[in-house]
Amino acid sequence: MSAPRPAAGGGRWIEVPPERLTRWLAGFGERHDGIARVRAGPETVRFAGGDGAVAECHVPFPPLAPDGPDPAGALAEHAGRERRVGVVLARLGGYAAGVFVGERLVASKVGSRQVHGRSAAGGWSQQRFARRRDKQAAEALRAAADVAVRVLGPYLSGDDRLDAVVLGGDLRAVDGLRGDARLAPVFALAADGPFLTVPDPKRTVLADTPRRFRAVRVRLIDP
Repeated sequence: MSAPRPAAGGGRWIEVPPERLTRWLAGFGERHDGIARVRAGPETVRFAGGDGAVAECHVPFPPLAPDGPDPAGALAEHAGRERRVGVVLARLGGYAAGVFVGERLVASKVGSRQVHGRSAAGGWSQQRFARRRDKQAAEALRAAADVAVRVLGPYLSGDDRLDAVVLGGDLRAVDGLRGDARLAPVFALAADGPFLTVPDPKRTVLADTPRRFRAVRVRLIDP
């Protein structure tokens, strides 16, 4: 389970693995005078404790079919379902693409291209350096797009079609990929959910992403 992070508008965020969610919600009830109310919807399930505390659970890969007498169990089952998920991570100069079935990485490619930092020099020299840096950045984005197409392309149709795509890395770099028409079907599958801010996308970073994209994000609001 992740360390708490402040939430905009109050409260704090935690991420709970699907296999621990039912037990975690039972503990939430024990700590807060039971579960007094549950409001279940396709994107969030809100559990209110008897003391006024709230656990607002955000559904990964919505929508959730919230019908039934056990919304906690339904949410845990939905979050833990085995899906085929594509992941695209991009930072300036580094990139990774992978396909997961559940937590298992079945296809991947990781790479990098050198992109120099900004120069503090002025005048003509600085302009020349900026042009070279822009060229390097464009080449790095093309390489990232090539890898994403190569890895995710075979999974955009047929019986092995992706259920969703998760994006991460640096938001500006990923936005730079959106102009590549080859990736339009990939971005069309982008899941509703948080952008995965990760360090330099090496293979170990890519392999760790299911821990994030399968988790249920819970906004905890104290009474």
